[in-house]
Order: sequence, then C-alpha cells, then structure tokens
Amino acid sequence: MKSVIIIGAGIGGLSAAIHLAVQGISVTVLEQSDAAGGKMREVRAEGFRWDTGPSVITMRPVLEELFAAGGRRLDDELALAPVEPLTRYFYEDGVVLDATRDRAAMAERIGRIDPADAHGYAAYLDHAEFLHRVTGPLFVYGPKPSLADLAKFNPLDALRIEPFSPLSKSIARRVRSPHVRQLLGRFATYVGTSPYLAPATLGVISHVELNEGVWYPRGGVYTIARALEGLARSAGADIRLNTDVQRIIVRDGRATGVLLAGGETLAADAVLANADAARVYNRLLPQEVAPAKRAQRLGLAPASCSGFMLLLGVVREHPQLAHHNIFFSRDYEREFADIFERDVPPAEPTVYVSISSKTDPEDAPPGCENWYVLVNAPPLGVAFDWRAQARAYRDVVLDQLERFGIDLAPHIVVERMVTPLDIEAGSRSWRGALYGELFDSPWVAFRRPGSRAGDIKGLYLAGGTVHPGGGVPMVMLSGKLAANAILADLG
Repeated sequence: MKSVIIIGAGIGGLSAAIHLAVQGISVTVLEQSDAAGGKMREVRAEGFRWDTGPSVITMRPVLEELFAAGGRRLDDELALAPVEPLTRYFYEDGVVLDATRDRAAMAERIGRIDPADAHGYAAYLDHAEFLHRVTGPLFVYGPKPSLADLAKFNPLDALRIEPFSPLSKSIARRVRSPHVRQLLGRFATYVGTSPYLAPATLGVISHVELNEGVWYPRGGVYTIARALEGLARSAGADIRLNTDVQRIIVRDGRATGVLLAGGETLAADAVLANADAARVYNRLLPQEVAPAKRAQRLGLAPASCSGFMLLLGVVREHPQLAHHNIFFSRDYEREFADIFERDVPPAEPTVYVSISSKTDPEDAPPGCENWYVLVNAPPLGVAFDWRAQARAYRDVVLDQLERFGIDLAPHIVVERMVTPLDIEAGSRSWRGALYGELFDSPWVAFRRPGSRAGDIKGLYLAGGTVHPGGGVPMVMLSGKLAANAILADLG
C-alpha cells in the first residue's frame, strides 16, 4: 500500500486526506495544534461562541463534491442554510444597503442610490458570471495554469476579461456611485489584496457571492472542519494532533518522509505540505536542498494582507444589524494605501462585523450577541509594532463603529484580541499574511506554487497560499488537486 504524509490538518489537508484515503492510500495527517481546521477555529467563553477564521461560505457545489468523494451527502453532515441579506452595508452618509442574490430586488435597492447604477450593477454581475464561466476551468478548477494555456482562450474572450486592467477601473466602467463601487471593490479583500492593485479578473469573486449566495452551517463555520475531520477518519486517515513537524526529509532529490520535533522520523512515498508555501521552502525543507531562488522569491515577494480581530461578548442586542455587516471607511483608496504602501493598519478602517447569534441564538446568552470584528491589516513589518500598539488600535476600531452610532465599549463583557502576531504564531503563516503572495498583477496566478513542488519529487502543496488560492472552497480544491497529482504520480 502506498503511503502519504500530510503536514497540517487545515481544510486543504483534510480535503486531500479524504480524496487519497478513499482510493486506498495509507494517509497520516500530522497537525501541530490540538484541533483540526487550520485557520478555521472556534473559541468559547462564558456562554459565547465565535468562529475565528473564515466566516463567509460560498461555492456550495465544491462542498457537495468533497462530501460526495467521501461517500456522504453534504445535507446529511451539515445544515447549510442560505444567509439573507448576504451582507448589510453601512456608509457614513447614512446609506444602508442590504445585498441580496435576488437581482430584481438588488436593482431596485441600488436604484435608490443612483438610478443609472441599477443597470450598471446588473451589467457588472453579468460580466462577473462571464469571468467565472471563461476563466474558472483554467484558473480555479484545474491544475495550475501555464502561460501556454493562455492559447486556449478565444481571443475575444481574452480581451473581455480585461487582464491588464485593475479591478477598480473595471468596476468604474460599469457603475458610477461611490457606494456601489466600494461594495464591488471589497471582494478583492477575499484574497487579501486591494481593488486598486488586483487585476480585473478577480471580479469573479463577486459572482460566487452576489449571484450564487452565501451559506452558514448551523452550529458555526467550525462544524465544517469537524465534519471533514470525521469524514477523513472514517475513510481511514490517521490524524495525529499535537504533532509538530520539524523538517521534511529529502534524499536524492525526493521527499521521503518527515522529522518530528521530538526526533522521530516517519517515512512515506509522498509528502503533502498543507502549510504556507514560503514556510515550506524557508523552514521545513533542509536549506541545502531547498531551491534558493524559489525560497528567496517566496520570502521576499509582497505579501497579502493580515487581519486584526476582536472577539467580543456584548450584553446588548442590535436589531439594526444583520449576520454579516460592513461599515465602510470614507476614503477607500487611503485605507489600502495605508496597508500596502505605508505598511500600517488603516487610520480609518472598514470594519467587518459577523454576529452569528443572529442565525444561531445558541452562540450567545439571552439578550447578548457574539461579535466577530475584523479589520484588514498589513503583513508583519517594521512600520508598526503590534506588541506596543495593539490596544490603541483596538480603540481606533471601536471609535470607527461609534461614528456609525454604535457605542459598544460599555456593553463588552468578554473580549479577545487577535493581531497579525497571533496569526503568524497560530497558523505559522509567513509574516502573518492570510493568503501568501499579494495578488497585485495577472501574473501572480502563474507564479503561485502549484500542487507539485516541482523542484523536489514526491513533495506536494495545498492550502490558501498555493493554486487556486484562498477561501474555504478554493482551499478544498487545492487539496483535491494535490491528491489528484499524487494519485497520478504514484500510479
């Protein structure tokens, strides 16, 4: 029986474990923490429960396919409910907009802001659906593309996807209201980039949310990780928690196993690293065999954003809020310039607030709410000291909410703060970046590592820092693609 070691029980690692184990491969998953799920975690305290990683679930068919691969029906394992409104958007001029996948209702709501944009919004979502249909097979659902694959595009389609136009300009060509432009531009943050840097092709992200909808699993997003762990174990995978991998063993140019932190070695026919790609090349591989050029490029490449989070137990209910809420900053360009040019957290941030107790009342005591607050932040660097300045920045975030009429501070009874330092320590992501290399040009899709490490035979990669990218469904696909590569190579 062929054997595979998977480093990391994140969503990509669990996806790969399921696809491999059902094919009769002996799978051992090694997870350094005390729970599976990677960045998908949960925290409980004093009657409150928070999801601390992903909070927006899209692309339901990807989840259905993964459970089917393990011989189960998604609906038998998870109660995945549609969320409406998708998100409630708040603007400082008093405008409040509930996003919905109902195109007619959304056109009517946007028409109240700017009548011309009702048509422009519909035109943009038609374009986003076109992007998904044309680019999805190459850039999402299949193996990592090469430049030669561009020849597969119809020349007219290649022009329509606007490969060299920034996302912000693609949006501006179709809608004129600053409110609608800001709404559509925020989807760049789903892969940790800026709408002013991201290629227009990332408009495909708006399609999977605004056209296809948002889902929430009853019991919390972490139930996905729990269900996948159970599915992998039932398929035969051996998942070992609290097991830290110190080094990938490489002999004669081939990965042959791993060295654990306690000194034990485990051998395998292949190794799959469900870990940050930069960490794999700069920390897990022996430096005498790690390809210096790739290790250096991954270590020095501009990094995607990190995040600053507050987990708040609030003794008060806010009927004006929905499950997902966005409080927009007044100057979006300045906000992203702070993050990616000045390398500091935004002076006036856009604030995302998820209150899952709106959907799952059990997540908070009666009369209370569980607030998951997230602000985009720069990857770790020298311009901002989170050890010294985190508490002050927490006040900046609460002050921003107060501008929208929400005086939260007197009602907080439980509080946890998560900075980029905590993200780096907990997930071992390079510089605390959530999605690896910054998606600031159309060429990143070709530079991003693929399923096969390439430089070292028998070594494979999965997770949000490799093809096809970040987000729960994409990471699931990365595990599937890595498993397919392993199965093909092992015969």
